[in-house]
Amino acid sequence: MIVGLTGSIGMGKSTVAEMLRRQGIPVFDADAEVRRLQGPGGLLIQAIEAMFPGTTSASGVDRPALGAAVFGDAAALARLEALVHPAVARSRRLFLRRYRSRPIAVLDIPLLFETGGHRRLDAVLVVSAPAWKQRRRVLARPGMTPAKFARIRAIQVPDAVKRRSADFVIPTGGTIGQTRASVRAILACLAARRGR
Repeated sequence: MIVGLTGSIGMGKSTVAEMLRRQGIPVFDADAEVRRLQGPGGLLIQAIEAMFPGTTSASGVDRPALGAAVFGDAAALARLEALVHPAVARSRRLFLRRYRSRPIAVLDIPLLFETGGHRRLDAVLVVSAPAWKQRRRVLARPGMTPAKFARIRAIQVPDAVKRRSADFVIPTGGTIGQTRASVRAILACLAARRGR
């Protein structure tokens, strides 16, 4: 069973992904894979430098420089995505092949709904918290500003839409224990689905 895990920025998706790993579930982290591909010696470094000169160095992609090169430029962003998305898709296929004997594998993909990836999965888990808590979490991050947060939210499917489209919603507005209990209950439901 291939399960998607998603949620808007600041909703607690990374925390939930770690809870799933601790339950023995393999989790593919799309963001981490992008960082690896764009990090020191990453497979995409040369192509990104050729496309956006001055945005890389020996330590990998200069994320602020690359962001400045593509943010607000739809054509530039599309060129970057056409480079990054196929590379991440290859890594995802290798991950699924590696864990094909497992009963469940999770794909942690922040823009799952935005890219239409949810249509190819057996189930989708959406991590959600109240808007005030999301805002507080995000603005506590280094380098984050209200304007940057607003720009990020503008490109993400709204939380309410994600919740309506989900097979399961994992609330993260309460305690860690409550979130952990929700994760366990959902895993039990997924196991029951597999057993049908």
